[in-house]
Amino acid sequence: MKQMTREDFRWSRLPDWMRGRFDDAQRFLALCICAGVLCGLVGVSFHLAITLLFDGLFGLYQTWGVWTLPAMILSPALAGLIVGVLIQNVAPTASGSGIPQTKAAYHNKFGVVKTSEAFWRFIAGTISVGFGNSLGREGPTVQICSAVSSKLGRIFGLSKRRIQAMVPVGMGAGISAAFNAPLSAITFVFEELFDNNFSSKALGGILVAVVVAAVVERSLLGEHSALGATRDVFETSWWMLVCLVLGPCAGLLGHLFSRLLLSLRARFKQWTSLPAYLRPALGGLSVGLIGATVWQFSGGNHGVFSIGYDDLNSALNGDLLWQALLLLLIGKFLATAVCYASGASGGIFAPVLFIGSMLGGLFGVIMIRLFGLDPNIAAATALLGTGAFFAAVIRSPLTSILIIFEMTHNYSLILPLMIGNLLAYVIAVRLQSIPIYDALLLQDGISLKKMPAYRGDRDWRNLPLSTIMTHDCSTVLGERDAATCLKQLADRGKRHHGYPVVAEDNPLTLLGMITHHELEELAERNDSRHIADWLDGHEIVKLHPDNSIRDAANILVLKDVLQAPVVSRTDTQKLLGIITLHDIARQQNTIEENLG
Repeated sequence: MKQMTREDFRWSRLPDWMRGRFDDAQRFLALCICAGVLCGLVGVSFHLAITLLFDGLFGLYQTWGVWTLPAMILSPALAGLIVGVLIQNVAPTASGSGIPQTKAAYHNKFGVVKTSEAFWRFIAGTISVGFGNSLGREGPTVQICSAVSSKLGRIFGLSKRRIQAMVPVGMGAGISAAFNAPLSAITFVFEELFDNNFSSKALGGILVAVVVAAVVERSLLGEHSALGATRDVFETSWWMLVCLVLGPCAGLLGHLFSRLLLSLRARFKQWTSLPAYLRPALGGLSVGLIGATVWQFSGGNHGVFSIGYDDLNSALNGDLLWQALLLLLIGKFLATAVCYASGASGGIFAPVLFIGSMLGGLFGVIMIRLFGLDPNIAAATALLGTGAFFAAVIRSPLTSILIIFEMTHNYSLILPLMIGNLLAYVIAVRLQSIPIYDALLLQDGISLKKMPAYRGDRDWRNLPLSTIMTHDCSTVLGERDAATCLKQLADRGKRHHGYPVVAEDNPLTLLGMITHHELEELAERNDSRHIADWLDGHEIVKLHPDNSIRDAANILVLKDVLQAPVVSRTDTQKLLGIITLHDIARQQNTIEENLG
C-alpha cells in the first residue's frame, strides 16, 4: 500500500466538490481572490485601528493643559515598553518593519509565515504606531497579509511551490490595501521580492489579489487618494529643472538615512547592558522628546509622531512654512532612525515619503523666495522630493514613480519626477550597493547565499563579502588541546574543513585558524600543547566584510587556502564570520542555475 504523504493528507481534507473540479492552478487562482478579500479587510482594519488610537490619544493629550507635553513625550515610550515585552516573550518577529521578515520567509522557509506572527504583529504595530512612535503601517501590513495568504495556501493543500507563491500575492495585496495603489503594489513585489525577475505566472495571481484588495479598501473607506496632494496641473517650465538638484540631494540624504539607521541598530544590538525589552522604550522616549520639541516650535505640527499623514498632506499642498518644513524634516529623520533602530514595531515606508515631502517642500519655498514663482510650486517640488527620497532609500525606482501617481492622482510632473528619481537612485546605489531591507537581513545574520532567487543587475562578484559569508561559524578554543577540541566538535556534531581559533574569555577575539586535519594530526601525536601555543608564528589570512567577493576569491587562491576568517576593519582581532571557496563556488553555481 502506498504511504500517504502530508500533501495527500491535506488534499484529502478538502470537500469532494473542490477535489473533483479544480486542479492546483485553479485552486491557486481561487485562493488569490480569497487572499485579496481577506488582505483588504486586514489592511483596512489595521489602518483604522492605528488611526483611531492615535487620533483619540493625541486629541485627548491636547486637552490636558500643562500635562500635554509630558503626555506626548511619554506616550511613545510606554508603547515601546509594552512592545519590547511582547517581542522578548511572545513575538520575536514583531520587531521592525515586517518586509525583511517576509523576504526571509519567502526565500528560506518556502513561504511559510505563521498566523501567530500576523496576530502579534497586528497588536504590536497598532500599539507602537498608535501611541505615536515615528514609524509606518505599510511594512507590518505586508507581513500580516503575507501570513494570511500563506495560511490559505496551507489550509487548502497547495503544493510547496504554490504556498511559496502565495507570499507575493499577500505582499502585493497588503501594499494595495495600505496605499490604495494596486499598480505600485505589483511593481514593488517584483522589484523588492523577486529582484526584477519577471514571471508571468506570478503576475496573474498578484494582479488578481491587488485589484480585489483595492476594491475592498475603496468599498470600506471610499474613493480617495492615499495622499491629499494638490491636483493642480503644472505645465512644463524651466523651474522643473530643480529635479537636477533635488534628485542628487535626495540620493545623498537617503544614503545618510540608511547608514544612520543601520549604525544605530547595530549599536542597540551590541548594548547588552540594557535589557532588550527596554530598548524600544528608549527609542520611544527619543521620539517623544523630538516630536514634542518640533510640536512646540513649529506651531502645533505633530507629524513626527506616528505616520504623520496630516502634515505630509499639508506639505504636498504647499501649506507649510519653511520653518515647519525644516523642523519636521530634521525631527522625522532622527526620530524614525532611532525608533526603528531600537527595535520598535513599524515600517519605514511612510516616514520615507514624509521626509522626502519635507525635503522637496523646502526646495520649493527657496525657489519661490528667490525667483518669485507661483506658491503652488512648493506643492509640486514636495511631490518630486517624495518620489526621489523613496527611490534613494527603498531602491524600487519604478515603484517610486508609479506610487506618486496612484497616491496623488496627479500626472503632470512625470518628466521631472522620472529624472529626479533616477538621479537619486543611481547616487544611492553608488554609495551603498546593498538595499536597506537586504542590509537589515544581513545585520541579523541572514545571508543572501541562502536566498537562491537573489540576483541583481550588477555583477554579483562586486557585492561585499558580507552577503555570502557565514556569520555564525563553528570555532575552537585556543586554551584547549587538539584532543579536547576534537571531542567538543564531535559532541556538537560539527565537522568542517577549518575552524577559527578564539579566546575562551572572549569568543569574538580571533587567535588564528586551524584545519580539522591538523587537529587530528596533533591528537595522533598526543601533542598536549594548547592550540594557541601551536598557532604561535603561523600566518593568518584575514578578510574584511566590505571586501568584494571577487577580491576575496583572488586572495584565497593566491594564498592557497580554502577558508579565511572575516574580521572587523577597525579591529582586526574581532571575528565576524568565515568565508570559504566553497561558499563562493556555491553562489556562482546558484547564479548560473538561475540564469540558465
